[in-house]
Amino acid sequence: MTLTIFPTAMPLFDAPQYLEEGNSVVNQHIADVTLNKVPDAAFIYEHAMDWLLESRFSDNNFKSYRSELTTFLHWCFDVEQTSPIYLTRRGINDYVQYCLAPPKSLIAYRNVAQFVLSKDWGDRQPNPLWRPFLGKKQDGIELPYRVMDATLKTKIAILSSFYSYLINEEVIERNPAVMWMRHSRFGSQPAVVAGLDEAEEVRVFSDLQWSYVMSTARELAEADPERQARSLFLVSLMYGCYLRISEVAARPGFSPVMSQFRRDSHTGIWSFHIPISKGGKKRTVAVSRELLDALKNYRESLNLSPLPSPNDATPLFTRHKAAGRGRDQGLLNANLGVRQLRDLLNEVISQAANQAALDGFEHDAEEMRTLTVHSIRHTGITHDINLNGRPLSHVQADAGHDSIDTTSQYLHTSKIERHESAASKRLDRLQNVTLNNRQE
Repeated sequence: MTLTIFPTAMPLFDAPQYLEEGNSVVNQHIADVTLNKVPDAAFIYEHAMDWLLESRFSDNNFKSYRSELTTFLHWCFDVEQTSPIYLTRRGINDYVQYCLAPPKSLIAYRNVAQFVLSKDWGDRQPNPLWRPFLGKKQDGIELPYRVMDATLKTKIAILSSFYSYLINEEVIERNPAVMWMRHSRFGSQPAVVAGLDEAEEVRVFSDLQWSYVMSTARELAEADPERQARSLFLVSLMYGCYLRISEVAARPGFSPVMSQFRRDSHTGIWSFHIPISKGGKKRTVAVSRELLDALKNYRESLNLSPLPSPNDATPLFTRHKAAGRGRDQGLLNANLGVRQLRDLLNEVISQAANQAALDGFEHDAEEMRTLTVHSIRHTGITHDINLNGRPLSHVQADAGHDSIDTTSQYLHTSKIERHESAASKRLDRLQNVTLNNRQE
């Protein structure tokens, strides 16, 4: 297949009904950027898609968000060759200056679709006529390009919302768009989520709710091991190693394999290696005995040896049927992407909530349906600190937190747990002793 050459910015996000299917041209572009310019470009791109899909039911919002995000990522990846993760207030200011005076080759004077149907191949392709900036004409004459203050504030507000999403996903800890706005001539602050605080506490499964998730995953695997053993192990791995879904999902430049489970030749201890994660960093997570048993059971369902060898290149989570389209079309032995893994996890959570409701825990079930896949990571961290008593420093290392202050925010994050621990507190612990002394 011959790919169109894009001398300018490439559209990155198709309409909502096509976005989840992936696009071979965009995938190749992101893979090239990841390999040659910005190591975590694919990681950021997956998060950008997830954030955009949250606005899919508002057509106007989706169009505004994707246009701004495409322009921003083009500037980050192709112009500055840096990750949005590393931008400071000064970096956002550089982007603003770029938008105020963009290259003439990136300015269009009529609206065109970002993606078009290819007559030769019958699939959707990025439109080479699209440009990220739209200028105006008067009497057929191109006017000098200008950005109104209202437009600029909207651009920064959209970026602020995207950075807030990244904060909640623990990809970044600061919002440079908010910092720029605070120090700009506008002097106002877009409404953003500042981080993990009292107003926006970490949302986790309670001990009871998580038990329903695990028991449901086990029951599904027992009833249909050929198809559901994969889901059981996925749930176990995400919880046991506090993983972000992007850390076990296939994306351009990264394909998870079994040999990421490694045994230390000196200690015999097993761990799970994550070669690329937040900010392009790598880390190794300690593996519990129960998780190691879960790995053995999962590999047995795949007719593999109990434990992987150092060179085991078997994909971590494979398809049950060949892909119908995209870069993996016709392939069966290929890793699942973010969307497929999220669907598997959401199905388990949904069925677990239904079972909890049948058992009379309606409120728990209702709450479970509002939790996300990322809540599994939060739950693993919270349970290990508050229920299993693991040292904060150990959890910090396994979670990949840059600061132990981030890990400390998981201490008793549940309001219910805090209420239960406070319910029996006494206002005067020696009241009875004092009273008895007086009566004597």
